Amino acid sequence: MSSTAFSPLSRIARPLSLQRLATPEYALTLLLALGGLGAAQPLHAAEVNASTPSAEEDVALQKVTVTARRREEDAQDVPTPITTLNGATLEAQKVYKVQDLQQVLPSVNVAYVHARQSSIAVRGIGNNPASDGLEGSAGVYLDNVYLGRPGMAVFDLLDIEQLELLRGPQGTLFGKNTTAGVLNISTRKPTFTPERSIEISGGERGYFQGKGTVSGGLTETLAGRLSAYRSRDDGYIENTYNGDDLNGGSREGVRGQLLFEPSEDFSLRWIADYNAEDSSNGSMVVYGAPQRYWDRAALAGATPHRDPDDKKVNINGRQSVSVHQGGSSVEANWKLNGGFTLTSISAYRYWHFTPANDESLDVAAINNTGVEVHDRQFSQELRLASPTDGAFDYVIGAYVFNQNLGNKTFTDYGPQADLFLSGANTGIFNNVYSKANGKIETDSFALFGQATWHITDRLDFTAGVRGTYEEKEAKVERFAPVGGATLGPGLQAVRNAQLGAYDSGELTQHNAAPSGLLSLSYRFDDQLLGYASLAHGEKSGGVNLAVASAPVAGAESLLVGPERANDAELGFKSTLLNNRLQLNANLFWTGIHGYQATTLYQAPGSPNVVQVLANAGSVRSRGVEFEASAAPLRGLTINVNGSYNDVTYLSFKDAPCPGEVATAPGAPASCDLTGERVVGASKWIGNLNGEYTWRLANGIQPYVNAGYSYRSEAEGTLDNSDLSTIDGYGLVNLAGGIRTDLGDGQLDASVWVKNATDTDYYLAAFAYINGSYTASVGQPRTAGVSLRYDF
Repeated sequence: MSSTAFSPLSRIARPLSLQRLATPEYALTLLLALGGLGAAQPLHAAEVNASTPSAEEDVALQKVTVTARRREEDAQDVPTPITTLNGATLEAQKVYKVQDLQQVLPSVNVAYVHARQSSIAVRGIGNNPASDGLEGSAGVYLDNVYLGRPGMAVFDLLDIEQLELLRGPQGTLFGKNTTAGVLNISTRKPTFTPERSIEISGGERGYFQGKGTVSGGLTETLAGRLSAYRSRDDGYIENTYNGDDLNGGSREGVRGQLLFEPSEDFSLRWIADYNAEDSSNGSMVVYGAPQRYWDRAALAGATPHRDPDDKKVNINGRQSVSVHQGGSSVEANWKLNGGFTLTSISAYRYWHFTPANDESLDVAAINNTGVEVHDRQFSQELRLASPTDGAFDYVIGAYVFNQNLGNKTFTDYGPQADLFLSGANTGIFNNVYSKANGKIETDSFALFGQATWHITDRLDFTAGVRGTYEEKEAKVERFAPVGGATLGPGLQAVRNAQLGAYDSGELTQHNAAPSGLLSLSYRFDDQLLGYASLAHGEKSGGVNLAVASAPVAGAESLLVGPERANDAELGFKSTLLNNRLQLNANLFWTGIHGYQATTLYQAPGSPNVVQVLANAGSVRSRGVEFEASAAPLRGLTINVNGSYNDVTYLSFKDAPCPGEVATAPGAPASCDLTGERVVGASKWIGNLNGEYTWRLANGIQPYVNAGYSYRSEAEGTLDNSDLSTIDGYGLVNLAGGIRTDLGDGQLDASVWVKNATDTDYYLAAFAYINGSYTASVGQPRTAGVSLRYDF
């Protein structure tokens, strides 16, 4: 493509909004227009990811550079458990959604229903149901910006440079403190050398994805990058009520960047992005239920499907999720006198989630229910990094984070609500509409630093410290119910107890938390690094943004205390066989105190038991993790990682009882799960992937890629019900294709199949009405083709 084919400057001179850019037709036009900004030099896939090795170095693993310690380092030199995946690997394995990351990462569980009901757990810590007034135990960062809600990461992984998973408490180097780990996602920067690519994929059940990227120099000191995508599919859950397919829909997004480098001593990177989703995600099948659920469903005249593996529901209401999110960040780096580097990262993000969900029946019991969320956040981080050529180096920083979140919880009860919810037509719920609002503002301030003393050429001692102070102000208000029958005093009192007006007043919480790290590493030789570390991390408390126990137990029952983690690591990293093999392994032990989880509350003399997020007790996570990468022969690369993770409650005496117990006559108010497994944590996780590439004449490169991911069974819900246990499963993903020079670029044509064995599996389970459980169904076998052109 020559620069005379388009008039790019006229196309980019007009002001653009993120929403306009997110329109696929406009974004694609702009991508093609910007493609003419630089000379049309060929850009091969190998040139995007690494320089072409010489014949002598051809059979060797590529060096991986990470920024886990806020400096660019070889991953094999960082004395902490860290897994890295580059963008080329994600693209080759067709991993483009956050919920698919557990197929390629060790010790990771992703519970996914929809953007709000999603969570990332590391080493079994972090699999709590969505709570709008509480941060996750595992932090997610996008281009060095902390994402305050897990759902902010639920978009297509577009134009990714690298993904890093750090396990264990983090805080002495990252802006926000976390107790379980960090998922650090970096996108590709603007380049002064022209880069352009376009890719189109299509597959079964209406799957389509189109995406493209253009990057290049605008002036001698200014470069730009623009990436856009649009994905859609029909879904794979059949609604037999009307024949619709659910758990499908569309997603689209755009990211624009500018990189200003007036000299070698200063750079400024501006990023703006917008993502939208309009889907029926969140549609779940009935996974398991006691007899009471089936009896009351029949009493209401409903016929729900019983076998979850059929991937069918029978619902008469609407299933819909709408998500709009975006933000902007500016990162500036100055190289100061003496080798110091000063970094500033300023960011703003917003997230708007709107659901419309039926319950699980084909009759009007609950017509619509859900939680709408509006969230916006601002963060500012400053870091100063010392030079690294002496016996002592350090990074110090300051962090400020502000978040304003509001939610609206709503339920529209239908004329069959009483029969389904209580088994008798009392009129308490029938045709009633209930709404509650919650809001919370969080202000977080932190100072942090980490220093390394190079005691000898081989021995390093690292110490880190962090001080965090957080303030949270919240309020929960439930409005008087609307509609329904006029009731007598007795039944009206029951309705008021369940749905009556309530105002918590202003709730406040203050928390000052220390974090720390001590680490010792020793390089036995150029091929072997050993390390040991002790770390302490804390996650601040939160507020339940739902009425829950407050009308009876008081507003203070909505407050949740902090979660504290103590962690010990012992591991090694090795590079063997002339850089053909990398083998890393580590042992870990983590104790969690004040584990934040969903528990039960029952007021004295009341028959009602309500769920409330609180500090459940103590949890222990221990195990072993390993990773290996090998290049045994020319063109072949093999990656394998895995973990054994024993995660148990050391103390959880007031846990919710499983549905099969809670619905039985004379059921206890709570159960003791001390010594039992923690929800969502598979003991065994293993991931294997291999790619083989042939290099034929005339630049032709056929290739095959195969991956296998295994997870052992896990507790599906926090009550450890037998009805919600998620069985272990293994997934096979296959791909094959050919890369070849075409015109001024390189064409990559491939065929692929995900979940090749069509295994039934589930991403999350959820405690529901009448002791039942619903589950989010994993993607069935899906085959497709992709065409990519880099030019």
